[in-house]
Amino acid sequence: MTKRNIVHIEIPASDNAKAGEFYNQLFGWDIQHDAELDYTMWDAGDGSGGGFTSLSEEVKPGDVLVYVNSDDIDADLKLAEALGGTIVYPKTEIPNTGWFGVFKDPTGNAIGIYTNMNPG
Repeated sequence: MTKRNIVHIEIPASDNAKAGEFYNQLFGWDIQHDAELDYTMWDAGDGSGGGFTSLSEEVKPGDVLVYVNSDDIDADLKLAEALGGTIVYPKTEIPNTGWFGVFKDPTGNAIGIYTNMNPG
């Protein structure tokens, strides 16, 4: 089993470019936009990073989503459900990147789990 580290954090934003500029100026984070995925990512320079998610009916300001490393997303989702959680997104592929799933814990917090397609 790998370490269960936090591997990605998503911050909701109504304007991803504006959010990227803000955090770049505030914290010095490197901001990159992936045109293929239409996703803006941030890198804090210490190994931590994440992205900006667009607001929607499902994603509101303050709905920061933390992703935890997973060796087996399906097994983790099954266990989360057995422990009283609910599945929000089943295991889903991010092309050329990896897989993710999202569950809500029994208190309603959404947590993501992630497996990298190219570990290391």
